[in-house]
Amino acid sequence: MSSLVSTNPRQHLSERQAITVTGLTDSAVEELREQGYDGLTVRNVAARAGVAPATAYNYFTSKDHLITEVFWRRLVALPETRHDGRQSPRTRLNSTLADIALLVADEPALAAACSVAMLGSDPDVRRLCDRIGLEMHRRVVAALGPDADPTVTRALDLIISGALVHAGMGHMSYDELPELLEQMSDLLLARNP
Repeated sequence: MSSLVSTNPRQHLSERQAITVTGLTDSAVEELREQGYDGLTVRNVAARAGVAPATAYNYFTSKDHLITEVFWRRLVALPETRHDGRQSPRTRLNSTLADIALLVADEPALAAACSVAMLGSDPDVRRLCDRIGLEMHRRVVAALGPDADPTVTRALDLIISGALVHAGMGHMSYDELPELLEQMSDLLLARNP
């Protein structure tokens, strides 16, 4: 059970509270599968999780906050990309980018909902998006190594977020993202070795 607490950005939650939050996020994914983004409500998620709506709203201020939490939890639960020390920074980076790109690829309703939710103006969503951005950035820097050019890593941050939004809008499939991100990173690294 302690792993529930470690994947929760709210470190002050008790184990029982963390279990409630996990139940809500799991129920949100189920609700998205059945109802889609437009049909999802915090009230319905609470009912599915077996908690009172007021309890759900104690943890999540909006459905966008709840959906963004789902993405955050999946990102921080994503195992670190295993890198062979003999691999080039480009190869390590492309493995990391593929892992991030495919995070919600097998759940189209969740992927689409994340794109909408994470573009919202809810302050709690913004805070989680900041954490998501920092975690993605950390993974990119880890792949490139400690001497990574900050301009390159910033450009990669923008490429990743732009590609995820593009896929979330339905302009391409999530399955296409790893190849696109590899092309973009190869182009960027070729110009900035």
